[in-house]
Parts: sequence; C-alpha cells; structure tokens
Amino acid sequence: MIEAASADEPGLKRALDCLQAVLIPTETLEAWAVERRVFALAHRRRIVAATSGRLIALTRPLLGGYAVDDIRWQDLEDVKLKVGIIGASLAIRAGKASDLATQGASAKRELHFEGLRKDQAQAVYRICQSQDQSWREKRRIRELEELRAKSGGLHLSTSALGGAGTSGDAPQGDVVRRLQEAKQMLDARLISDAEYEAIKARIVSST
Repeated sequence: MIEAASADEPGLKRALDCLQAVLIPTETLEAWAVERRVFALAHRRRIVAATSGRLIALTRPLLGGYAVDDIRWQDLEDVKLKVGIIGASLAIRAGKASDLATQGASAKRELHFEGLRKDQAQAVYRICQSQDQSWREKRRIRELEELRAKSGGLHLSTSALGGAGTSGDAPQGDVVRRLQEAKQMLDARLISDAEYEAIKARIVSST
C-alpha cells in the first residue's frame, strides 16, 4: 500500500501514478522505495517496487516519460541490502529461469539502487527475501520430484529410508541403487548431510 505522507511529496505522486499504471489487473503493490533527493541531483529519482509477481524498477528521464525494468520473482538469484547513515542501497542479481526446475545460467542481470529511504528499502528487501525463499523451495520440490522420476520412483519415506520390507530381504543390487540415489540427492542439495547419513544407515541396516 502506498504511504500517503510520502506520496504527497512534490513530483513523487506522478511517479507513483506511473508505477500503478504498469501493474496488471491481478497484481498488487506490496512495497516501494524511492531515492532520497540528495542522491538524485543529476537525474529524477528512481523507484524500486516489490509487487505480488515481480520486482519493478522505474526510471524517469529528465525530459519526461518513464522507463520500466522488471524481474520475475522466479528469476531472482540474490539481493543485498546496505544501510548507511543517510540512505540505503539495494543490489539485485537475476538470471532467467525457464521453469520451476531450473535457474537459468544465461541472461544475467544486475540492478543497483543507491540512496534509498532506509525504511522503504528494508521493506522491499524483506519481500525479496521472502519471495526468494519461496521460489527456492518450489524449485527444490520440483527437482526432487524429477530426480525421483528418473530413478524409478524413489521415496524417502519408503525405499530410501529402508521402510519397505524387513531386514535381509533387500537384494544387493537394490541396495547399491538406493545408496546411489541417496548420494545423488545429497549432491543436488535436495537433502542435508544429516538426512543423507540417516538414509544410508537405514538402507545398510535393511540388508
């Protein structure tokens, strides 16, 4: 929601109107941050905004109009916040994810915003972090599902954990295959070291 006190600043209301104009019907504006005037002596102040579906950077040339650059949340790779005495900065790095299962290694982009209002920059940063964690978890689940499909349906609650069958009934080849699959999940960072050791111990104990 736009803060009424900030939106009443001279020249800022028009910039926020431009920002609202580029939102799609189902998109909501969750937080935004504007450059402090002291950091925008040679250009009109830039705005960075976090919405329900993307991160938007709005730049307004001196001669009028505006330019929009945006980053989908699924493409976000890293965001850093630095808070100084009179302003805050955001450094954002993004790739190009073609789907939930991959983080694209091409089309890398970096956006830098200097001299943002501290409280506004912190609000945008929190949303970036929340969205980043959410999409990382979605990708982790998708990668786990794809790895299970490739390995013939490995399930942590049954075969990988040694829960199916009793001790002594697992063929040697099956044990090797399950150990290899568990190691693949560890290498892909789909499970933690502790989870891998627990899985390995149960597989071995089931032989």
